[in-house]
Amino acid sequence: MTLSTLGPRTGADTRVDVVVLGAGAAGMMAAIRAGERGRSVVLLDHAKAPGEKIRISGGGRCNFTNLHAGPKNYLSANPHFAKSALARFTPSDFVAMVDRHRIGWHEKTLGQLFCDDSARDIIRMLLEEMRAAGARLHLQTEIRTVEKTLSGFRVETSEAVYDCQSLIVATGGKSIPKMGATGFAYRLAEQFSLGLIETRPGLVPLTLEPTLLEDLAPLSGVSVDAIVRHGKTTFREALLFTHRGLSGPSILQISSYWREGEAVSIALEPDRDFLELLKTARRENGRQAVQTVLGQYLPKRLAQHWSERLGLEKPLADLSDKVLSSLVSALSDWQIKPAGSEGYRTAEVTLGGVDTKDLDSKTMQAKAVPGLYFIGEAVDVTGWLGGYNFQWAWASGHAAGLAA
Repeated sequence: MTLSTLGPRTGADTRVDVVVLGAGAAGMMAAIRAGERGRSVVLLDHAKAPGEKIRISGGGRCNFTNLHAGPKNYLSANPHFAKSALARFTPSDFVAMVDRHRIGWHEKTLGQLFCDDSARDIIRMLLEEMRAAGARLHLQTEIRTVEKTLSGFRVETSEAVYDCQSLIVATGGKSIPKMGATGFAYRLAEQFSLGLIETRPGLVPLTLEPTLLEDLAPLSGVSVDAIVRHGKTTFREALLFTHRGLSGPSILQISSYWREGEAVSIALEPDRDFLELLKTARRENGRQAVQTVLGQYLPKRLAQHWSERLGLEKPLADLSDKVLSSLVSALSDWQIKPAGSEGYRTAEVTLGGVDTKDLDSKTMQAKAVPGLYFIGEAVDVTGWLGGYNFQWAWASGHAAGLAA
């Protein structure tokens, strides 16, 4: 049985204007916008509760958007595709909705906006907006078949059969399968002959091969400010050493660009002029050890690691400028080749998805299948860490909801 609904059921066979599949961020926004236009809307999901990824996001406070969200913050085979939707529904537009519902929020670093209290406030807001728009929500509903009809689509579920003019697919990607994530959207896209861009985990911790992992094991739990590079792409945020490898915001960001077999470059505490600091320390007290000086600016376990790794146990007075320069070069360009990633189990998003060349960028409608829309994470548009993926969900849902 359905755990929760907004509005009554109207029988085993139901005719509605719009069926939305997936009660996540994108799906709920699409249902709101379609309902506000007077469309009869039903939103279906197999989960027990709506917005589960919203609930767990941002440490439970939901990093619901980013003030700087723009096309440059997204990965896609077509980097221009996201421009229209993002321009038509901006971070300010979503903040206005949040403010209308008197939800307290604050800005953290790099334009990231979070709820003051709980991510559940965002879910409640969306449910209230859906109710006001007349959209009906049915949970714990299995989607069995989807068929094209002369007048639109027929969606057979475990609860009813819905005939609709428009079908909006917002079932997300493969990330975090324990929360019910599946490849449903991709299978549906293939059913209707839409192209797919290869999918892979994004915003995910990276793992290390056993020998390197053992070497870095004493650093597990250490966090440090770092610039992480892959090709021309760089991110500066915290890096965290874990018992599996590397994590932290900078690593999650670069993971979306990294491919197996490639290396990443790490610059530790990039604002520090370590060469000058070490030379000054050598002049003032040459009996000091490198580890002691580095430990004033790096986590002590990290300072110890580099001192032992390069065999720099001698006093500073016994170390030449050339030796110190080699140390500093290692700290500013530490080349690490990850073995892989932790996969969809911990990935925050799925890269790739429904090929944007088969979708209209203004409406999210499939060009060759009138009435069929794909939005949110199911589409080959993936944002950076920091609220960008939620903004894409709101913007793409808004676009489809205004058109369906």
